[in-house]
Amino acid sequence: ASRPRARPLLTVLRVLTLLAILALTLYLYRVREQAEQLAIYGYPGIFLLALLANATIFLPAPGVAVVFAMGNVFHPWGVALAASLGGALGELSGYLAGFSGRAVIGSGEKQQRVAHWVQTYGPYAILLLAAIPNPVFDIAGIAAGVVKMPLWRFLLFCWLGQLLKMLFFAYAGRYSLNWLGMSR
Repeated sequence: ASRPRARPLLTVLRVLTLLAILALTLYLYRVREQAEQLAIYGYPGIFLLALLANATIFLPAPGVAVVFAMGNVFHPWGVALAASLGGALGELSGYLAGFSGRAVIGSGEKQQRVAHWVQTYGPYAILLLAAIPNPVFDIAGIAAGVVKMPLWRFLLFCWLGQLLKMLFFAYAGRYSLNWLGMSR
């Protein structure tokens, strides 16, 4: 008897979650230049910047550019750890958007292909797509939520992929800026 009454509440919570994520995305897109200044706070600033950059859905944010630059200022492993932890947690916005409803993914060929990869290969698709810089990871996070991938599995494989990507960019920043004579 309590099940029918729970459904409308669950639907309302899903819609509110989706609206909150979209509002956060639009806000972060508007203040992206100011967000770059968070990096002056060291590793916690890098963590927070990565969290905010990855919390946006379908809008670009300056995450890897800051990791590239900060790799020359701080130790690249520290930069990569802070950025990958923040990045993985930020990707929860896509996961939660997908968890709230299937309609978010869309019906385009690219979206359906990524959703199929996530459904077929599960966490390994998340790992690969998080490790390479690409604009489709938001779709993968949404798809992971849609297929109800366990949250811990999504976060773990997303973090591992983010760590590989951020290590690459932090070390690239360290050595390319040294090579160009622009290091600190």
